Amino acid sequence: MLQEISIHNLAVIEAVHLHFRKGFHVLTGETGAGKSIIIDALTLVAGGRSSADLVRYGSDKATIEALFVIDKGHPVWAVLASLGIEADSEGHLIIRREITLQGKSTSRINGHLVNLSGLKEIGKWLVNIHGQHEHQSLFHIEEHIRWLDLFGDEEIAPAKRDYEAAFQIYSDIRRTVKELEETSKQSLQMMDLYRFQVEEITSAKLKRNEDELLLEEKRKLSNAEKRYQNAADAYDLLYGGNKGLDAISKAVQKLEEIAALDPDMLKALAEQAQSAFYQLEDAAYQIRDYRDEVEFNPVRLDFIEQRLDTIASLKRKYGENVDDILQYLDKVTRELDLIENKDEKLQELHKQEQEALQQVRSLARRLTDRRQTVADKLAQEIVAELRDLHMERTQFKVQIVSRDDHFTIDGADEVEFLISANPGEPLRSLSKIASGGEISRVMLALKSIFARMDRIPVLVFDEVDTGVSGRAAQAIAEKMSRLSRGCQVFSITHLPQVACMADAHYRIHKSTDGERTYTNVDDLPQVGRMHELARMLGGVEVTEKTLQHAQEMLDLAFDKKSRM
Repeated sequence: MLQEISIHNLAVIEAVHLHFRKGFHVLTGETGAGKSIIIDALTLVAGGRSSADLVRYGSDKATIEALFVIDKGHPVWAVLASLGIEADSEGHLIIRREITLQGKSTSRINGHLVNLSGLKEIGKWLVNIHGQHEHQSLFHIEEHIRWLDLFGDEEIAPAKRDYEAAFQIYSDIRRTVKELEETSKQSLQMMDLYRFQVEEITSAKLKRNEDELLLEEKRKLSNAEKRYQNAADAYDLLYGGNKGLDAISKAVQKLEEIAALDPDMLKALAEQAQSAFYQLEDAAYQIRDYRDEVEFNPVRLDFIEQRLDTIASLKRKYGENVDDILQYLDKVTRELDLIENKDEKLQELHKQEQEALQQVRSLARRLTDRRQTVADKLAQEIVAELRDLHMERTQFKVQIVSRDDHFTIDGADEVEFLISANPGEPLRSLSKIASGGEISRVMLALKSIFARMDRIPVLVFDEVDTGVSGRAAQAIAEKMSRLSRGCQVFSITHLPQVACMADAHYRIHKSTDGERTYTNVDDLPQVGRMHELARMLGGVEVTEKTLQHAQEMLDLAFDKKSRM
């Protein structure tokens, strides 16, 4: 549940801190009081798009901080773990979002910095905001299949995954067929060029990393004379004539003679000189061996230089290195093979296409069967929910029309919601006959069904009761109250029938100090609720009669909730 929210310098809100509880919450106030700003704050917490226009005039940034308390087994913790954020020991989840005057947005979850996509991924598990604009999704027939598949996810998803995999194979084959069939005269003219390129690269008999290995070998061969001469000079200096090791050997002999006469003074020094002699002697032997192994091979050097020239020429045409050239060879070889064997390839691809189509058709039928079973269940549940919303005689059908000659990533089905709100009327498209009040109740019915499935703890309704009154308004209020037994429900409303059923009531109103305008939010006590309901009932003037009526509504609502 959402336990607290703090809002600072967001639009006309300077500072608001609200505590929430379990159950059904309503937010009321005059038109333009700023009720939608509270929804904007929740939208931002859930990863909605930000804007510098949301920062209060005169401030450098807006901040929203929300505290959620979430059960340990909720799926959101697994998503957080994937982002490197560990679960809080008490199930606390704190989201903080800042928006600067420059439009920059920063988000943190439990102190960890997250990007907007990460925040959206978390937000969709925490808050579901439903406003009047969402009604429009019911008018878009292409959205109906999404609702159906979501409702029947357990039964439909496996069949849909199998179908999607087959459809992808079929689509890939069709795309290849199309590309091959559209091979133009220009592509045919490219055959000679491709053949030349394949021959040129193939004849070079390149090996991976060959250029790097040749360059290293060339460096060694090119310096052979210098390496040999330096090694020879070094060896000569150590073992040549009366210098080097010969001189050191004589010096060691003299030191040993002196050490025999004065061991305390020169014995250690004589040993040190003798050790240095042995080390230099060993180094001299190694230098000699190195000198003898230096290779003089001008023929090999000439071959390497010619080979590098060949590779350099190919690099100028086909790539920056040998690996690039070989990859290009693979590509043009495939292109050439495709052009030269076009007819045979097409024949084989058409055969594969037909086999893939049969598989797609078979899996599409299985998907349709699953959807049909689920469609009947969804229609029955919607009718039951609409009955609670005083649409007792409503007929509802999830119509599925399958086309065996047209397939999309969703299958072969066209799904449409049909409704008959009055007895004797035929079932027609929901988008054509439903009134504003009816569409609100259909959407609420759907939300009631999906709220039992998706485990989202916070459900927000932004004036979804617009266009509804009387018994229908009362039914919507009762439905929201029942929904709040399983999740936290918030509703912005202008209807007293809805407001009286709330477990918590917040009044949003504006004030001014003569220079600035402020939006304030009051958590209403029982007396405050009565006065706010009276205002909603009577408009500008609150009378004793409207107050009595408001109190009666609260008493009846309390009684009704106690019996739910």
